[in-house]
Amino acid sequence: MYHLAALSSVGRSWEDPARTVQENVTTAVNVLEAIRLETSGARVVWVSTCEVYGAPASLPVSEDAPLQPVNPYAVSKTTGDLLAAVYAGAYDLDIVRVRPFSHAGPGQRPIFILSSLARQAAEGRVAGAEKIQIVTGNPDTRRDYTDVRDVVRAYRLAAEHASPDVYNVSSGRSVSAAGIVSLLGELIAPVEVEHGVEPARVRAREVMDLSGAHDRLTAATGWEPQIPFRQTLADTIAWWENELTSVRPPGAAER
Repeated sequence: MYHLAALSSVGRSWEDPARTVQENVTTAVNVLEAIRLETSGARVVWVSTCEVYGAPASLPVSEDAPLQPVNPYAVSKTTGDLLAAVYAGAYDLDIVRVRPFSHAGPGQRPIFILSSLARQAAEGRVAGAEKIQIVTGNPDTRRDYTDVRDVVRAYRLAAEHASPDVYNVSSGRSVSAAGIVSLLGELIAPVEVEHGVEPARVRAREVMDLSGAHDRLTAATGWEPQIPFRQTLADTIAWWENELTSVRPPGAAER
């Protein structure tokens, strides 16, 4: 059993913090109660988030680092993470907690930064532009990206082989928003890319750098990230180009 359900946008959690905390914590309690009452012997992969670590003292951060969330989404997920540990101990539940770092790839909604930037690049190329501006928030923030296909494989291996504990799912390296824009310029050349910063996209209390150590997961399951970041970005641009050029039935919603 895999539990991933949550309102998952950091940015949107600032817009409606009460809803984010209420819905995510209530969902966590309801799922844990259902497990306790209906399927207490099931293996459960409980998907938390790297946001629980806030701004760690050292990088890449290990699972033993203190939890210090700095945004409403992180608070809600930290609560769920801790509740899962409490229920596992109190009721002898077989819960494996995983803390994925930023993950991306084809099909991701553009409310997440890498998909948003890839879409901007794809829009320029589809339009036949010679020069485009790709807009970010703070260009210096750095995140640890793992391809979503590697992340799914990590979850499956954790379900099959990991003992009840907490595990980071990460690449161990971070890249800045400016670095992503620079790589986009290489991938869509000869289209010229200009980097623009939009103040409205700069978040309050931004964690400037976050990367995770995945040694514990690797030791337990043999998992290692396999898909290079460059391929993740290229595949996401290609996916968006296909989406933007596909003919949809009247009234069909865009993802």
